Amino acid sequence: MPLLEVKDLGVRYDKAQILNGVSLAVHDGEFVGIVGPNGAGKSTLLRAISGLVRFEARMKRGAGGDIVLAGEVRFGAERIDGLPAHEIRRRGLVHCPERRRPFRELTVLENLMAGAFLSKSGPETQRRLERSFAMFPRLAERKDQIAGTLSGGEQQMLATARALMYEARLLAIDEPSLGLAPRIREELFAAIRRIHGAGTAVLLVEQEVGQVFRMAERSYVLSQGRIIAQGSARSLMADETLRAGYLGL
Repeated sequence: MPLLEVKDLGVRYDKAQILNGVSLAVHDGEFVGIVGPNGAGKSTLLRAISGLVRFEARMKRGAGGDIVLAGEVRFGAERIDGLPAHEIRRRGLVHCPERRRPFRELTVLENLMAGAFLSKSGPETQRRLERSFAMFPRLAERKDQIAGTLSGGEQQMLATARALMYEARLLAIDEPSLGLAPRIREELFAAIRRIHGAGTAVLLVEQEVGQVFRMAERSYVLSQGRIIAQGSARSLMADETLRAGYLGL
């Protein structure tokens, strides 16, 4: 039984069909990548899985426009596509969205503690805080600094660490390297590998296809809202049509 199972997921914004019949699975402790061209629907897929698209649909009622979801999402064998985003997070599916988005007026420490808002255990929260600082020493050095003054790379580290402040069975990360310098990207990817090595399943959306293939056990290729291929890096790289038309390799 997969930890995460998506069946025939569809998302339509007004008249634009963003996702159409997407199905995928992530098993406990597995590292799975999602790659594909810009505009393929990768970010929408993660937002739909984590409940954010349904939240947007509720917010738009009466304000014009239309958002329609179809299909099923199961996590730990429980159907979650009807749950609000905070309930999905409470179950251990944690989404780290693209473009970082810290609480800019709060300090690094306050941002991290905000990530633990669902936790009821003070000692466990402290343990995760210490783990975050060990994983990202820069955050420990800047714990009293206002988050909006951090560099882009430091904000991405903060976003990742904040996502881990509540127990994650699966961490869904969207474009973590976007706009970062090569050295910072390598630090971040190394941290993601450590997170996976500690037993957390990872679902990674990332434009750097080569990096995804080095890290993930399996990957899905998404194009125009549909899964067009899946498999190991070796099998996907062996398909010349995929390499030239969809992977940019």
